[in-house]
Amino acid sequence: MKNFLSMKRLNAVLTASVASTLLGASLASAQSGATRPRRVTPVQPTTDASNAATTPTTSARTARPADTSAQPAAGSTAHAFSLFQQKQYDAALKEAKEIAAADPKNSEAWKLAGFAEIGLKRYPDAADDLRRARDLQRADAKPDPHTEDALAEAYFFAGNYEQALPLLVAETTRKDAKPDAATLSYRGVAEMNLKKTEDAERSFNEVLKVDPKNRLALLYLGQMAFARNDYTTSINMLNRATLADPSYAQAWELLTQAYMYRGRAAAGAAADADFLSAVRASDSLARLRNDERTAALQGQALIFAKQYVRAAAALERAAASPQAPDETFYLLGFAEVQAKNYPKAVAALEQAATKSPDNADIYRLLGFSYESNKQYAKALAAYEKGQQLAPTDAYFKESADRVRPFAKQ
Repeated sequence: MKNFLSMKRLNAVLTASVASTLLGASLASAQSGATRPRRVTPVQPTTDASNAATTPTTSARTARPADTSAQPAAGSTAHAFSLFQQKQYDAALKEAKEIAAADPKNSEAWKLAGFAEIGLKRYPDAADDLRRARDLQRADAKPDPHTEDALAEAYFFAGNYEQALPLLVAETTRKDAKPDAATLSYRGVAEMNLKKTEDAERSFNEVLKVDPKNRLALLYLGQMAFARNDYTTSINMLNRATLADPSYAQAWELLTQAYMYRGRAAAGAAADADFLSAVRASDSLARLRNDERTAALQGQALIFAKQYVRAAAALERAAASPQAPDETFYLLGFAEVQAKNYPKAVAALEQAATKSPDNADIYRLLGFSYESNKQYAKALAAYEKGQQLAPTDAYFKESADRVRPFAKQ
């Protein structure tokens, strides 16, 4: 066909649009709950890289201060305390509450109730009872750091970061204190949720001094660097996180995105290297979590790396999900066009047009795909629709004029 629209020209027209769509989708993923500290149920930082993001509070942390400080007051809490030591938290709580009801000023009873509630993961209740214990101790001029430390933990896991943070700061800066990585991580997560970013960075860097392979600290430092567009620092931290724990899917996911963003800011060989690194990171993610979300991210990385056949295969899996974002179909269509699989491109782009009928870029690609299939009447209709949506874009008028004679044959 004379003056047929070249692939090179189409690429030049679409580059900015597709890059914007890809990076927009990546940024939405990067800002989702998978990589952001959750406000209501925060992940628990621990010194064990294998379970830092998934293991709930255990008695190992709460029993330590209780064993040394929740001593029975005049024998009244002795039996309840022994139940607590045996991790019979329900029974310990019941007895401690009965003692507190009979003697409301018994700080040890309230304290023991709070520790038992932490063991049962009833954090708001634990915070209430530990606060009572602390207030009674202060009234007796007998402040107890163990009670305050447990109260900090209860506030933290209840999502009450404003109340938790001052206590966590006190715990980690106390004279002669040697805070562990878990406590420093609690402080960092609380600071992140309160948007004290610089403080959070300091806290997580302190975590790394105690535990250089702490995967959660590395992830959050990578996330904060990503948020300020410092992709090189983000990549360094996230690579360390994946080295510390190769099964850390969240780190692989954000690492893929960081490589794509840095690649878009570079050119030539540097950009190509970053895009290939993004593909490798997404492949590692797929081995751990091969779901539709991963397939969508993998498809984006493959498009940037110009591996269009693989990109189309990944995006086809992503598009099969009922929850697939609308832009998935546009990106699938783009990958199929680049792979010169025009019938599949048409199918994807027709779905994209149904979901996003006001997106002129869809009709740009759809018209080209129809034209490549020699479906000139449909190509003309697509170009004219694009012209209606973007009347100042000369591309649509030129394309419509080009196919109009063939559409009438």
